[in-house]
Formats: sequence, C-alpha cells, structure tokens
Amino acid sequence: MFGHVTLGCDNWDRARPFWMAVMEVLGHPVFRESEAGAAFGEVTGQKTFVGPAFNGEAAAAGNGVHIAYLVKDRATVDAFHAAALASGGTDEGPPGLRSHYHPNYYGAYVRDPDGNKLQAVCHSAKG
Repeated sequence: MFGHVTLGCDNWDRARPFWMAVMEVLGHPVFRESEAGAAFGEVTGQKTFVGPAFNGEAAAAGNGVHIAYLVKDRATVDAFHAAALASGGTDEGPPGLRSHYHPNYYGAYVRDPDGNKLQAVCHSAKG
C-alpha cells in the first residue's frame, strides 16, 4: 500500500529511546541512523523515516493523522503500548477491541515524544 512514511522529529536524542523500543517490538529494524534521526524497515521495502522536517521548520504532528502498524497478534499490540509508555510516549488509547470497526479489531494508540500519533493493530480473532 505504501513505500514509506516520514514523521517529524526535532530532538532525536530525546525521541530515540521511544523509537528504538517501539520499532523493536514491531519487528522493524533500523537500517540507517544519524544524529538527526533514523530509518526503520527494509531498504527496498516499506519503511518509516523519523527526523527533521525537510523544509527546515519545526516539526509538527498532523491533526487527525496517525500511522497504524499491522501486527500479527494481540500480544504484540500490548507490547507496543507498554514499550511506548515506558520509553517516553503517551497513551492515546489502551490496548483493546474496537468492535465499531469490526468484531476482531484490536488496537492501541500512543503518541511519540514529538506528538506523532501511532497505532498497533491486529485483525485476528485469536487472542
């Protein structure tokens, strides 16, 4: 569906613990890192870039924007949420079923240290 997403970050030293913990849980390795940010995923596949805005202005989280990472099971959703909160993220919705989307929609929402909203979601009926 997509090649990559890019999320703004003005202070990589502050945000790094969050991103390293969350991406490890999600299984997205870092393939490039600098003092300003990092790239996660696969060089020739889907990826997430985190770093300064290309226009040189302050990074700002989009209102109504969030990135949902598809995971294989509900335990990974739970681990994503726990890792995010333990690493400087904030809660935007704890792990749980959101049956208004569909009966097996299990997700959790967090914000990174820069205010970007992220989600882990599993569509499996298995707990």
